[in-house]
Amino acid sequence: MTIYTASCKIIIMSERSGKQGGQWDRSRIQALRRHLGLTQQELSERLGTRQQTISEWETGMYRPRGASATLLSIIAEQAKFKYEAGKSTKKP
Repeated sequence: MTIYTASCKIIIMSERSGKQGGQWDRSRIQALRRHLGLTQQELSERLGTRQQTISEWETGMYRPRGASATLLSIIAEQAKFKYEAGKSTKKP
């Protein structure tokens, strides 16, 4: 996965100003993972975390924050993932 510094700055700035498209909740994380066609293990490898962490996010035990939330936003942006009320769609 390639992460460009400029993209990171844009996402971090938009999160701080509250313009990011919502927090990462359990259904949004699962929808992104399914949109990408990844298992929990594969997503965890992309994020540099444990599979158990992805499971805990998807069950609502915990929510991603900090760098993990930012990486999820970057991955979603690169995949043209748009989250709407429990479903994933691609931008036109």
